[in-house]
Amino acid sequence: MSTSTRTSTSTATDTPAQVLRPDRKRNRLGYNIVALVTAALMAFPVYWLIISSLRPNHEIRSYDQTLWPSSLTFDNFARAVEQDNFGTAIRSSLIVSVTAVVGGMIIATLAALAIGRFRFFGRKALMMVMILVQMLPPTAMLIPIYLQLNAMGGIDEYWGLIVVYLVSTLPFATIMIRGFVINIPVELEESAMVDGCTRMGAFRRVIFPLLAPGLAAASIFALVNAWNEYLFAYILINDNSKYTLNVWLMTFTTERGTDYGALMAASTLISIPVVIFFMIIQGKMATGLTSGAVKG
Repeated sequence: MSTSTRTSTSTATDTPAQVLRPDRKRNRLGYNIVALVTAALMAFPVYWLIISSLRPNHEIRSYDQTLWPSSLTFDNFARAVEQDNFGTAIRSSLIVSVTAVVGGMIIATLAALAIGRFRFFGRKALMMVMILVQMLPPTAMLIPIYLQLNAMGGIDEYWGLIVVYLVSTLPFATIMIRGFVINIPVELEESAMVDGCTRMGAFRRVIFPLLAPGLAAASIFALVNAWNEYLFAYILINDNSKYTLNVWLMTFTTERGTDYGALMAASTLISIPVVIFFMIIQGKMATGLTSGAVKG
């Protein structure tokens, strides 16, 4: 009697799990398929860019395209590197991008710390203004920015473009880093100050290391924005020797046509520094660094 009771009980208990388990597997399989299709769609333009950079020009212009080239060549990269002002374009992009990212991260970190830790008049209004600024399209501010920089002598100068890039990424970077600041327990900072640190000392020794994920994410955003930006660089820089890489790409299009092979090769080379930077700091982009930092 007891044996049959246990058998019926176990059968009644196991039946829902056995029914739900195939459904879960089907749902997981469906999610995996959707994720793979989405990843393939996102990766295909990058794949086509790299493959096109390795195709001969006559194959690129052909109407009969294949997923894999019939022949591979590195002549496109050679022509891209040998193009005029290639070295100066790299230098210009590095100067503008690195300076804008470093300056933007310093200012955004201090601003995020002030907004996240202190209560002052106009704090909420300042946050609203930063959010509203992000809604404005860059083209709407192009003419005022050009007139102001022209009056200040910033046209054809690196610092003019650096200021534009820094200011354009500052609101978003501040909001992003603020989210990490307010998630860091105040007790950590107070404990450091009790042990003898000043407020800046506590920030440098305790808060700043814990902001690594926020700084990494914000710096990636700032670098991609500055490295890939074209419109302001094209309008504000007219000197060929100061062209950034994105403006320099126009040199592959002439009255005789476009050298698509060299253009694809140059575009591939331009994307490499951003990928390298992301690989270097991706270890810092982990969440939950403060988990367990304060004992209950």
